[in-house]
This record gives sequence, C-alpha cells and structure tokens, in this order.
Amino acid sequence: MVSLEEHYKVISKDTHFAATSSNPIDKRLDFCACFLALIKTLDEREESFETIRKVCLEVVLDYVKPKNKLSAWAKRIPAKLIQFPFSTFLIKIFNEKVSKKGNEDGFLAHIITDKSETYGLGYGIDIIECGICKLFKKHNFQKYASILCEVDEVTSGLAGLKLIRTSTIALGAKKCDFRFVKANEH
Repeated sequence: MVSLEEHYKVISKDTHFAATSSNPIDKRLDFCACFLALIKTLDEREESFETIRKVCLEVVLDYVKPKNKLSAWAKRIPAKLIQFPFSTFLIKIFNEKVSKKGNEDGFLAHIITDKSETYGLGYGIDIIECGICKLFKKHNFQKYASILCEVDEVTSGLAGLKLIRTSTIALGAKKCDFRFVKANEH
C-alpha cells in the first residue's frame, strides 16, 4: 500500500506550477494535492465514499478554522471591504489576474460585479475552468472532487458571508457560480 506522503509526492508534481502561477486561485492547488493524496490513501484502504468525505471534511475544517481571534477577524476583512469604493479597483485587478490562465492545468475565472447578478453585494465569481477538477480527473479520482466544493460554504461563513451556488463543475455544470450575501442578512 502506498503511503499518503508517497501519493502526495506524485500528485504534487502536477501542482508544482501553482507556487509561481500568475493566477492567484492556482495557489490553492498544492493544498488540493494533499487532499487528493489523503483521498487516494483512504480509497486504497477501501473506505466508503461517505467515510472519505467525512474524514476529508474534518481535516479541511480543522485546516481552515481560525486559530485565534485575530485570524478570525482577519478572515472577515474582505467581506467588510467590499462596500468601500476603493474595492472596485482591487476587484478589477483581481479579475485581470484570474481571467487569464497561469497554467493550462489551473483555474480560469471571471469576477461578477453587477449588483443585480450578485444579490446586491457587488461581488461574485464564476469559475470557468477548475484546476481542482482537472487535477482529480488527471488522477482518475474526479468522483471525489465535489467534496472540496463543500468546503467553500465553510470558508464563506468564516468570511462572514453565506455562499449561494447553483452549480459546480465537479457535479457536471459548465461553471461554478459563487454568489454571496452577508451572513447576517440570511
């Protein structure tokens, strides 16, 4: 049986580009390589999908949860800044970076700023090409990619937002639509 570390060593070769990618969303892919290594290890031990899902979500939740009050506060800053006029400038810069591929195996996204398309918040994201799905498909583990989609709800909540999503590439859609409302509004 191959160890988690050995799986990661193989998988991380496919995400090495993420560290220097011009697309900032690609930076998540090294963590996704760890996640996929864990899934492969559990799958080889013939764990059920539900057990793999549960273990992975526990690991990820521990990874993303704030370690102290300062980090909890810092995770909420982007959601608070969206209301200020200068955020439009920052969103435009971010869109320029994410709407170009940093690597063929990475992400491609578009930032949505039309308030009528973003529940009034003025910020949403459409993922057009998902680097996570590409990585999982490359390793023939695409049936597990949707587990990472569940993490988006948690990370949104930590930012003080509620995620509203109607589709994900991992579940066969053409795009992943991320729309948000402030958590206290719902």
